[in-house]
Amino acid sequence: MHLLFTVVSVTFALYMILLLATSLALVLVGWSAVHKYVALRPLRDYRNVDKSELSLPVTIVVPAFNEAKTIIDTVQALLNTDFTRIEIVIVNDGSSDNTIEVLTEEFKLVETQRVPRSGLPTAVIRQTFESLVDDRISVIDKERGGKADALNAGINMGRYPLICAVDADTLLDHGALSRLVWDFQADPSTVATGGIVRVANGSLAEQGLITRVQTPPDFLGQVQILEYLRAFFGGRIAWSSLNCLIIISGAFGLFRRQALVDIGGYDSNTVTEDAELILRLHRYYRDRESQCRITFFPDPVCWTEAPATASQLARQRDRWQRGLGQTLVDHRSMLFRRRYGRIGWIALPYYWLFEFLEPLITTVGIVFTTIGMASGLVSPVFFVSVLVLVLAYGFVVNMIVLMIEERSYRRYPMWRDLWRLVWVSFAENFGYRQWQTIIRLVAVFRVRSAGTHWGEMHRVGFDAQK
Repeated sequence: MHLLFTVVSVTFALYMILLLATSLALVLVGWSAVHKYVALRPLRDYRNVDKSELSLPVTIVVPAFNEAKTIIDTVQALLNTDFTRIEIVIVNDGSSDNTIEVLTEEFKLVETQRVPRSGLPTAVIRQTFESLVDDRISVIDKERGGKADALNAGINMGRYPLICAVDADTLLDHGALSRLVWDFQADPSTVATGGIVRVANGSLAEQGLITRVQTPPDFLGQVQILEYLRAFFGGRIAWSSLNCLIIISGAFGLFRRQALVDIGGYDSNTVTEDAELILRLHRYYRDRESQCRITFFPDPVCWTEAPATASQLARQRDRWQRGLGQTLVDHRSMLFRRRYGRIGWIALPYYWLFEFLEPLITTVGIVFTTIGMASGLVSPVFFVSVLVLVLAYGFVVNMIVLMIEERSYRRYPMWRDLWRLVWVSFAENFGYRQWQTIIRLVAVFRVRSAGTHWGEMHRVGFDAQK
């Protein structure tokens, strides 16, 4: 028994050391990439991309399910983008609220007969509309099929070679789209590019534009800001630099339309269609030995309304964890295959070991170490050392991420906001992280549970942030 507890405790300590070392390595790679980008940014002239007739035009697809409170602000933000060669396709995915009525009143919609340009399977299209106010706006009204199904409907109706997928509760910065288009035009092998997503809770919005960035007064909003910064600065940017990016946020991504059609569009049988899509793109092109550049741009920003209550946040994180598990299981044959290069040898093993299975390994390790210490089978010094390691893991990474934010972008100009995030970096270790671990642990055992439709989140609306 003593040997069992010793082996489990030591293995857990080694796992935490490896997790901390890997996380630090990723965040430092991300810091280097951001520093390089910021240094070279003045050399890039995005104004030519904004106005040039030679720029690749973009179809912006906005899937919407019960988004009456935020959809107008989102569309206004898209209309105000500096990039001019766009069309906006809003897909009303069987909303039970007045989303379609709000759109009709605001944009003076009239029914038209729009012909699809590809044949991705979707739920029944009931009606298509065009706007009398702005000819760049069209609306598809369809039966409910889920977010992936709605995105496929938008791809079918899109006219342009690039597809930008955004959530209906997001606001784009004016220059965000032109920067992603620039990235596509700089390298023709690019098939997908993502941008940073930030939390809008607490900030002020007017006419589809974030006018003042600040943190919300509540802990739940503050900790989600920190988590988003950690995910992008300490993860996505680093993986992109290593050519191992396997997740582009569904809230903001740009894709070659033909690539999406070639792979059959989004998969409606998963709850995280964005991550599954990126792995399928990697797989499709590598199976054909074709070039496939999937990257992350560290500057374009979209703002999203994060869950405002604990129950909504719990449902969201459960869905993310289950979706990650579904994606990893479905593409498990890519593991350790030479054909898939760094994706199969580095990225996927990392996500299996340090993302999907982490709550299970952490829970087992802490339980065994605690029982071992209480029964005298594990040294109290060892127990305290492991506990400090667990607490230090998140805090150290958080501090580096906040340094990247402060030195590179300074989106939060008030010292009050910075100190709030520093405090949350410490406070999240006492209750919040344990709660999140439990949610993710339960989700590990519910990977194949029924349900692939959107989890409804009750929106506060951007006007309520004022």
